[in-house]
Amino acid sequence: MNLNALMVRYIVDDIETSVDFYTRHFGFRAAARSGPHFALLERQNLQLVLSPPRGPGGGSQPTPDGTPQPGGWNRLIVQTDRLERDVEELKAAGVRFRSDFLEGPGGRQILAEDPSGNLIEVFEPKPDSN
Repeated sequence: MNLNALMVRYIVDDIETSVDFYTRHFGFRAAARSGPHFALLERQNLQLVLSPPRGPGGGSQPTPDGTPQPGGWNRLIVQTDRLERDVEELKAAGVRFRSDFLEGPGGRQILAEDPSGNLIEVFEPKPDSN
């Protein structure tokens, strides 16, 4: 297993459900697994580490202020050049969304949720922002 110098860890309620979600809906591939306690997913140069809130791995160990929990406002950003069509496909597949389309100076986005409530920002940059 090759590990990148920089990775993102998400705390998830169920490893298998989350692996299925990210591989089916966002084009990740499973690079490594350790039963219900760990999965390493890859997409291009991003590695996404999935850990449960409790388990033997370091990512699942409680910190002094409590046990890790899924959800929050940190997010992965998945860029697209076909935002509305991608969102239609995700909604048809049952993916939940926390927001409607939002527009800012750099482009448009919408916030999807994984099965544990972690966010994925589906983002389409403005044509002149590349």
